[in-house]
Amino acid sequence: MKVEKATIKDAPQIHKQVNYFAGKGEMLPRALSEIYENTRDYFVVREEDRVVACAALHIYWSDLAELRAVTVSEDRQNRGIGALLVQSCLREAKELGIPKIFCLTYKPDFFGKFGFKQVDNSELPRKVWAECYTCPKFPNCDEVALIYQFEE
Repeated sequence: MKVEKATIKDAPQIHKQVNYFAGKGEMLPRALSEIYENTRDYFVVREEDRVVACAALHIYWSDLAELRAVTVSEDRQNRGIGALLVQSCLREAKELGIPKIFCLTYKPDFFGKFGFKQVDNSELPRKVWAECYTCPKFPNCDEVALIYQFEE
């Protein structure tokens, strides 16, 4: 499996995949417009013309980025594809010089395998919560906050 940067033509498939898992309550939904606006954030794994997995690294500030929208098609799970995507995002963060990456998830054990540590949601900067106001679960967030920090 090869991890590549997403292109504009991948956006509709990313949207469909993310919102499929959001519909199952496994992540928050994303608008297609948001995916187009942030296409550069996304990594994908394709099989021919089909996006079978994606993940995004969204930069917030000089020292903070979010790992978001990590999905693997149900028929491709448990093959290490999610791990490849997370590693690609972490590698890019390191190359960019971003020392801290956070994620909000319903699957903390998966991210723990990569060195993410659970933190209280209140430890995240307020800027992180900007899009939370439109979430149907706000203010009763039930996602788990995790932080990954590169060693200095």
